[in-house]
Amino acid sequence: MDGIKITTLAQRPELAGRLWDMKDTWPEFAQHDSIAWLLYPRMVKELADYVLVATDGDAVVARGFSVPFAQHAPGRDGVLPARGWDQVLMWAFSDLRRGVAPDTVSAIEITVATDRLGEGLSGRMLAAMRDNARARGFAEVVAPVRPSGKPAEPDTLIEEYAYRTREDGLPYDPWLRVHVRAGAVIDSVAPLSMTITGSLAEWREWTGLPFDTTGPVRVPGALAPVRCEAEQGYAAYVEPNVWVRHVLAGPA
Repeated sequence: MDGIKITTLAQRPELAGRLWDMKDTWPEFAQHDSIAWLLYPRMVKELADYVLVATDGDAVVARGFSVPFAQHAPGRDGVLPARGWDQVLMWAFSDLRRGVAPDTVSAIEITVATDRLGEGLSGRMLAAMRDNARARGFAEVVAPVRPSGKPAEPDTLIEEYAYRTREDGLPYDPWLRVHVRAGAVIDSVAPLSMTITGSLAEWREWTGLPFDTTGPVRVPGALAPVRCEAEQGYAAYVEPNVWVRHVLAGPA
């Protein structure tokens, strides 16, 4: 019998401290995005209605973060930003601070414990995120998707990869495929969705690679090469994502 239960963090606030207990597949360097460091704690405290937790008995087996924001505010006009993940997080908390009414929910992260991969949990979490947004009166969920197969092709342009399909017409990428099967359409690419910078020493610590030569460095788990500036003493990673739109039909 399936014992998995998906709730919001608002419903189970006692799980806040356990969201990162599970082992996941995020590469070490991805933990050092400045926007994430600033705003993840605020999502937990201020937007718990939009944080989803999947449990199996006492174990946390998946988590999902989302944020409400005003996609159609003046100056945004319904256009999803090139700065993707970073930008939508900043918009969400700017709107919250200024009292701007949100009209859309953006997915931020869906992560499944490594020992529960292959069980369809990512799709269930996505469905729960859509249902949660619909129940709160939203008509659309958007997502700056981090294509799961892209690290195998770091040199492939995101514009090419995002729109590649299989013979059945579904996206080539597995995670994009989950979204499209759930009803999403690919909207656009976000060429600079997340930016992570660090000293050469930091990048060496995060990756175990030498980072001693100026030029592109292919890092396991990265969707594009990291740019090493050896003479300047730093390296920078600019991650591309793919924006998708889920139109939510009907009341909850």
